[in-house]
Amino acid sequence: MTDGPRKSKISSSRKLGLKIRLLAVAAEMLQEETERKMQEREAVLAERVPPLKLSGLSLQEMLDLCKDLHHKIDVVDEERYDISLKVSKNAKEIEDMNLKITEIQSKFKKPTLRRVKISAEAMLSVLLGSRHKENFDFKANLKTVKKEEDKKDEVTDWRKNVEAMSGMEGRKKLFDASGN
Repeated sequence: MTDGPRKSKISSSRKLGLKIRLLAVAAEMLQEETERKMQEREAVLAERVPPLKLSGLSLQEMLDLCKDLHHKIDVVDEERYDISLKVSKNAKEIEDMNLKITEIQSKFKKPTLRRVKISAEAMLSVLLGSRHKENFDFKANLKTVKKEEDKKDEVTDWRKNVEAMSGMEGRKKLFDASGN
């Protein structure tokens, strides 16, 4: 492994060419998307608002048409105003909730946990509640284990001990002592 910068497998001129092509394709896609949106908008408007036929209308019919259009504009303005109020109200509620969340998060600190010593009976009464009627004595049920004290031989003179353990009799004493 080398500590130096890694060399690219693509030359810089090739990278530049690829970037230029990518940007051209992205610009083309953006242009197509804007054209598609404009066509959709025109189709929706043509569906909702029929084209006006003003030729051959009398003055009174034109006045009625204008009043009707003004009434439709007023209805649409009222709906737009109501929707904008709902949006602003929801935005205000979201902002208030975000403030509450940050306020709660800043106030809450996780407490340090402490070890609690509790007896077995108290633990059972907490876990079982009113069903805990029996008094268990766990210590009585434990097996008693007797610790064997290591036999400490008094060694006064190590030479006497070596002489006593030498030969077959010494090995017999060791075998008898370990068997008991």
